[in-house]
Amino acid sequence: MAIEARDPGGSGGWLAFAGVMLAGAVLYVATTYFPAEMPMVLPWQFEWPVYLATTLSLGWYLIGLSRFEDVEYPPLWRRVSFFVGVISVYAVLQTHYDYLAQHMFFLHRAQHLVLHDLGTFLIALGTPGRVIWRGMPDFLKPPLVSRPVQRVIDIIQNPFVAPLLFVGSVYVWLIPALHTRVMLDTDLYNLMNWSVAIEGIFFWSLVLDPRPKPPARLGYGWRALMMLVIEPPEMIVGAVITLSRTDFYSVYRICGRIFPIDGITDQNYGGLIIWIPGGFMGLVGLLVVLSNMFMNEERGAQ
Repeated sequence: MAIEARDPGGSGGWLAFAGVMLAGAVLYVATTYFPAEMPMVLPWQFEWPVYLATTLSLGWYLIGLSRFEDVEYPPLWRRVSFFVGVISVYAVLQTHYDYLAQHMFFLHRAQHLVLHDLGTFLIALGTPGRVIWRGMPDFLKPPLVSRPVQRVIDIIQNPFVAPLLFVGSVYVWLIPALHTRVMLDTDLYNLMNWSVAIEGIFFWSLVLDPRPKPPARLGYGWRALMMLVIEPPEMIVGAVITLSRTDFYSVYRICGRIFPIDGITDQNYGGLIIWIPGGFMGLVGLLVVLSNMFMNEERGAQ
């Protein structure tokens, strides 16, 4: 993306933004009128919010990097983690994989594993906040630091509220009656995906913050406790779905399954995704929290 590093609000920045919008318009027209002819890597249903969130966050990140001195650069592994996380979230929402996820329960659960756990975990692990902030246009910053916005963030990242929202974003959308309604309504479907991804970013950013408190919101003890709290509920719901012999999600039979497997098998595979890799992410998060704590103690001792 050709963006002037020092003048994002000038002509170079506006030309780059115009190029992003033009590319989005081309994708929108192509995927709207010729969806069957599009390759798998292009959107099945183009969504402007996902497209803009992806391109602008990556663009602002690159601008922010260009404004850092070499000694200030985040480590390479953090930069790679951020880019892989963003691309993985985009891939499950804006490629033909999204179509497959609407027709197979286990593919849908793999999609939400990326949105809720893996992809957003990698984004947070990349600690991109300060880099994006430096690359973001100045006129967008005052609303983000306004008192109402900060109060909402304080609530979302409260140590008692954050685990409830994180686990709740799994449980609520798995309620069979609600899940059926969501999978048949495009607006609700998009709301579900957005809520899961946004909650994932807020939660993992809170837990994986490498800094001690202050300036981090929570101490390492609270963060480790949150990892222990979220793991059992996810494993329980995953185990229930895996071991059940009742087809809770018959909506995929209504939509038409892509692969020739029965509903119970499809459901069992989806439960396994929640049960094992979903539950495992809590352990990975705990290891990262402990690693950050030991490294900061070592720096303090030195």
